[in-house]
Amino acid sequence: MTRTVTRTPFRLTPPGADLRGDYWSDAAPGEGASPGEDAAPGEGASPPDGAAIVICHGFKGFKDWGFFPHLCERLVEQTGTPVVSFNFDGSGVRDADFDDLEAFSRNTFSRELWDLEAILDGLATGRLGDVEVAPATRFGLLGHSRGGATCILKAGLRSQVRGLVTWASISSVTRYESFADRWEAGETVVIPNARTKQDMPLERNVLDDMRANRERLDVLASAASLRIPVTVVHGTADESVPFSDAWRIADAVGDLARLVGVDGGTHTFQAGHPFAGTTPELEEAIDASVELFTRALR
Repeated sequence: MTRTVTRTPFRLTPPGADLRGDYWSDAAPGEGASPGEDAAPGEGASPPDGAAIVICHGFKGFKDWGFFPHLCERLVEQTGTPVVSFNFDGSGVRDADFDDLEAFSRNTFSRELWDLEAILDGLATGRLGDVEVAPATRFGLLGHSRGGATCILKAGLRSQVRGLVTWASISSVTRYESFADRWEAGETVVIPNARTKQDMPLERNVLDDMRANRERLDVLASAASLRIPVTVVHGTADESVPFSDAWRIADAVGDLARLVGVDGGTHTFQAGHPFAGTTPELEEAIDASVELFTRALR
């Protein structure tokens, strides 16, 4: 059975945030999951009632970057499970590519956890802003890079999360300590964006948040607390986050973790933006994700 995937935009405005996202499904928003007989992944397996997958982008990422729309569509096609992708409030993206650098400059990990909580709460109640969706009681989380750390932290806090996949995830938020001296001196750290040619500012909010919430933002401690299946996907040639981060995460999770090293895979699995088509490395990451969610959410 070939699924017809629909993409429905939504806007969710919890206090102090403006979350733009898409609800991907093989049923119109508000309709239940379509019936079907059990089958192997990719062969029309019946969708698990009450389940949804949420995808979190990373630093300098957003829901429409590169491979994310392709990933969402493939997950729905292969698992039958609705998928939500969204921009964090501090992504810096509203209506266009990095059009809100003020929001980007003040983003924190705690803010991202609140944003993700709002998305999960919306799915649980069956409404994302003004869009009615199938209510979900079980969640799968997938996060790329910094978004992987956010997903690990949230999975350790919310029992409805039943499966977790990380792509090229960082294993600690303390990497931002490298900017501490400049922030302490009153500087605004500027991160160049090679693609857009923008200078992207970072205020010290992320440092203050990290120092004030060290225990709550301990990625490896959260990973060690998990009692759900976890698949850790990481390219062996990742130029942004070393492969050793993947080992640390998988080791912290323990026996419930599966480490998938994508041979020669870069930080974005050889995909770019604009998206010029899939790659073998990206498909390997997607296949590993389909396997985890099929197993964890049924």
